[in-house]
Amino acid sequence: MAEKFTFTPTDISTLKDHYDVIVIGSGGAGLTAAIQAHELGLKPVILEKMDKIGGNTTRASSGMNAAETLVQLKHGIVDSFEDFYAETYKGGGEKNNTELLKFFSEHGALAIDWLADHGIHLDDITITGGMSVMRTHRPSSLAPIGGFLVTELLKQVAKAGIPLFTGVKVTELVKDGDKVDAVKLDIAGKTSELKADAVILATGGFGANQELLTKFRPDLKGYKTTNQPGATGDGINFAHALGAKLVDMDQVQVHPTVQQDTPHAYLIGEAVRGEGAILVNKHGDRFTNELDTRKNVTAAIDALKEGGAYLIFDQGIRDRVKAVEFYDHVGLVTTGKTTDDLADQLGFDKTALNNAVSTWNKAVAAKNDAEFGRTTGMERDIEHAPFFAIHIAPAVHYTMGGIAINHKTEVLDENGQAITGLFAAGEIVGGLHGNNRIGGNSIAETVIFGRQAGQQVYKYIK
Repeated sequence: MAEKFTFTPTDISTLKDHYDVIVIGSGGAGLTAAIQAHELGLKPVILEKMDKIGGNTTRASSGMNAAETLVQLKHGIVDSFEDFYAETYKGGGEKNNTELLKFFSEHGALAIDWLADHGIHLDDITITGGMSVMRTHRPSSLAPIGGFLVTELLKQVAKAGIPLFTGVKVTELVKDGDKVDAVKLDIAGKTSELKADAVILATGGFGANQELLTKFRPDLKGYKTTNQPGATGDGINFAHALGAKLVDMDQVQVHPTVQQDTPHAYLIGEAVRGEGAILVNKHGDRFTNELDTRKNVTAAIDALKEGGAYLIFDQGIRDRVKAVEFYDHVGLVTTGKTTDDLADQLGFDKTALNNAVSTWNKAVAAKNDAEFGRTTGMERDIEHAPFFAIHIAPAVHYTMGGIAINHKTEVLDENGQAITGLFAAGEIVGGLHGNNRIGGNSIAETVIFGRQAGQQVYKYIK
């Protein structure tokens, strides 16, 4: 069994007055940017306001999308950058920033290779909604991608000796003339200023900030969120105060499958549906193509007006999604020895549930979903006992809006000009996803643009 890795944040007494680059945020984008900058010879520091490291990245479960990878070829899948671009563009309602999308779709394979070069192997693949081929890369252990990635990146941070401070809240970006060269800090109520040659914003989105959410989307008032409590849009506010342009702030993704009958909302990853699960209403009937875009699946669930729906799957599907072990451990899964047993426990009509499952199994065998036109995630039927159900409902999941950047990750002002010394990567950035994010693209975004930020900061400083 692998030895458990525990990361210890840097002692705050060792905080210096100046670093080459300040990285704000310790999620996938921030960690990747800092590692890349360090490997190019810079001295970065990572600042995290929360006690817990990893941001929203730790909550990601499905995988990392990329096209034309060696991993895909090993699985017999021939893919193309063009298809990846086209499907992401279509999934985003053709509202995506095409400059960012082109860079993104063409750099995923390099990001997978970069991770592998650091001993971080994403060598299994699955599929998410809105994609036509398997391009969602994940570890062969089938561990949820987010926690796995953060742990592995933290090993690299520790090995490189990159300082990472927790409980350090940035309150403002500081300009000297026309360039960003410092940040104001609040550490346990004491304020100070930290200097740097450049700043990378990797503070994530604003999915846990009800005030900011309802300012741009009043219709989402009262929705639960899958976001960690630190996702409050701080970086967006800092950058905007400095003149950064905001884009797509009203584009908020609601994730269709979130278990929220407990005080904590748990995202049930798209991989469950990607591996073959179906959705049924409270009568036991299937009602939608489960792997349509998140926007469309959410609309189908909301249209039921039943306070959610149920994911139905079997042991064969469970074996392909290790996250289910965790969902079961925290009490989210209902188990039945037979589909009749499951129907009894949940109050479904037995005939309806049996019909939904058997019709689905025939669709899988024939590779033709005549009912709802699903074409992906049909490798597995639902016939291996025991059988499982998870009650889900839509919740706020991801904010597609944020600050404007170019493909070099330079933050742009209202006139489209780069703000000197300021870079950004990850969910804080707006524009890449258009009006709907495809599952597996957020982790890809953090690594692809995190690396780019590290590289471009190096070019800028040197």
